[in-house]
Formats: sequence, C-alpha cells, structure tokens
Amino acid sequence: MNKGRKISGGKYHANRKSKAHEAPGIPRIVKLRQRKSKVLRTKGGNEKEVLLSTDIANITDKKGKTKKAKITNVIETHANRFLARQNILIKGAIIDTELGKARITNRPSQEGSVNAVLID
Repeated sequence: MNKGRKISGGKYHANRKSKAHEAPGIPRIVKLRQRKSKVLRTKGGNEKEVLLSTDIANITDKKGKTKKAKITNVIETHANRFLARQNILIKGAIIDTELGKARITNRPSQEGSVNAVLID
C-alpha cells in the first residue's frame, strides 16, 4: 500500500503542525585543528560551551590516571569511514595520540572537551 494512506485509500492528516522548539539543531562538526569553541545560550538562560575544533584530548589509561595528550590523527570511526578521512572527532572514533591509540568516550560536539580511553 501507499505510505501515509489508509486501507481505503484516504489520507492520514496530522493533528498538528511541528513547533519551532521541536526543530533539529545545527549539526556541529568537531575538526582536528587548533582549539576553537563557542558559548551558546540554552534553555533557562544557562550557557553551554561547544567545541568546534581541537587538537588536545584528556586520555585515561587502564589504571585510571588521566593526562592531556595531543591528537595526531583520526584512524577510524564506527559511524562513517569518510568522517575519519576528514579528521572529524565523534563519539567512538579511534584517534592516534602521543600516548597511543585511544577511543573517544564523550560527544565533543556537545561538550567543551574530548575525553578518551587508551586501547591496546
């Protein structure tokens, strides 16, 4: 059957239109470059720092110790292989750092930093 049609062939009509606050936000892409961030106003007048680009990550090792390290390259991303080619930092991406390979554990586009754990 046709999508959005009743069994009789009639149309389904939406009971209301979409509202402005339901619209999706601007997708922010975090690139591997010199650090650049932006402060946004959120609901309730609060502020949120979003990352636009960075070259530093907070790396946690197996023992729980955390150090800052410079990111040299994005090796692989689970979501889309083309994101790795463009050096875009997303959650779950495997990055090459001064301390070794690490997996990003947070969402850099919605937070002001990149957190990662070392992998062997």
